[in-house]
Amino acid sequence: MQLSEDIINKISNEPLEKALKSITDLFPGKVVFSSSLGQEDQVITDAIYRNDLGIDIFTLDTGRLFNETYELIERNTARYKKSMKIFFPEAADVEEFVLAKGINSFYESVENRKECCHIRKVKPLNRALAGAKVWITGLRAEQSLNRNNMPMLEWDDVRLLYKFNPLINWRYNEVIDYINKFKVPYNPLHDKGFLSIGCAPCTRATEPGEDARAGRWWWEGSQKECGLHVAAVKIGK
Repeated sequence: MQLSEDIINKISNEPLEKALKSITDLFPGKVVFSSSLGQEDQVITDAIYRNDLGIDIFTLDTGRLFNETYELIERNTARYKKSMKIFFPEAADVEEFVLAKGINSFYESVENRKECCHIRKVKPLNRALAGAKVWITGLRAEQSLNRNNMPMLEWDDVRLLYKFNPLINWRYNEVIDYINKFKVPYNPLHDKGFLSIGCAPCTRATEPGEDARAGRWWWEGSQKECGLHVAAVKIGK
């Protein structure tokens, strides 16, 4: 099903909960949300679960996450009485990579780091998205320069589905206001300067004035992504 420009513009201008319902009504049973359990993702999780929207939520367990992240998964289950799906990397892939290059070889080169991300994140994501027509993310434009020009709704030309970024135009203070209003559980590392939280060896707290993604793979240069959000064709605003 191809969405018309009118429908894309309509959804792009709707408030969060209504936009989520609209996209679900268009693709019933084919909408999934990938949560990295950051503050933005917790906002979307709350909107989905609190309104019983019937959207499957999943997360990727790379095997290198902070313990606080695992604890948040348990807190979500206790709060919403629903369990998100968890996708893991293929054990053989991890074993082969670690044997050949070392447990922390991602510090040694960008190539090693991207290979590690591909094994632990990209391949499990592709399995999680199998059969979906819409992939919801918690991306926001102000998180990094890479995301400044991302539209709310775009076509993923590799995975052949729509990628829906309902918070793309939200400011950070709007995320915090929502969390406070609905008392949404969140990772306590955010209160310690971790604005963006990924794998423990690859994440540090950010300094004042740094963008939200500066703490990810901090030993590399700018314009850093893990490979999950690099293949899309812009179709909306």
